[in-house]
Amino acid sequence: MLKPSRTMAILPTLLLVLVFLLIPLTMLFVTTFITGTGDPLEFYHSFFESSYSLNVFWRTIYIALTVTVICIVLGVPTAYFISGLDGRWKNMMMVITIFPLLTNSVVRSFAWINILGQNGVINQLLLSLKIIDQPLSLLYTEFAIIIGSVYLFLPTMITSMVGIMDNIDDEIVEAASSLGLSQLQTFIKVVVPLSVSGIIVGSILVYTGTLTAYTTPQLLGGNRNMVLATYLRQSAMTLGDWQLASVIAVIMVVITVLVMWGLNKLAGRLDRRMYEGES
Repeated sequence: MLKPSRTMAILPTLLLVLVFLLIPLTMLFVTTFITGTGDPLEFYHSFFESSYSLNVFWRTIYIALTVTVICIVLGVPTAYFISGLDGRWKNMMMVITIFPLLTNSVVRSFAWINILGQNGVINQLLLSLKIIDQPLSLLYTEFAIIIGSVYLFLPTMITSMVGIMDNIDDEIVEAASSLGLSQLQTFIKVVVPLSVSGIIVGSILVYTGTLTAYTTPQLLGGNRNMVLATYLRQSAMTLGDWQLASVIAVIMVVITVLVMWGLNKLAGRLDRRMYEGES
């Protein structure tokens, strides 16, 4: 049981969480079950029976999952490379990695508009090389959202991994090499398993961040490629359908909680297996 002094110390934080998080979320949940027909799930039935809403739902899940996988594939080797550098070079690489996080997401999205647009860098380069005859439609597509989201969240994955990989004992890696494993085999069979906790933390941050992102999908995907966040904003601010907006918000919260719970359970099982293997 907490001592009175400790209870008083955390009381302001508890009040802030209660007033600005728990109470609004509770009210949000409750309003989605208040209907005039007696069916508390009426609004949820309407959402999942709508082909348009289902397309937005599955598109959001697909984009978030794709971005997470790409960030893992790109982020884990990059973090391993950075963790193996010496002082000054390591600090320089970390600054380069973190720098995009210091730039507003709107600015980063507009940069990708200049790259992916019909008059953008990629199309102009392909046209000048005579590879294509007319500009490609790269902007306002799912591809554009994925590219922009990877650029947005890849630094998060890398920074989550570097700290974990710094704690991997160099002697373990050297022992694997002395047993005849190549660098690639050592990375796959030794480094990656020892970095699972960091991969899971980074995956949670990337997946939930992509799932709830608004600016990048709106600017790079447009209205033709709605995701849940942009669909919520359209429902509330354009259509004035606050009930639908509340349902979308609840669905996003539930998905986020389920993903966090599932990945945490996975991390716990993997940690237990590794502990049992060592013992």
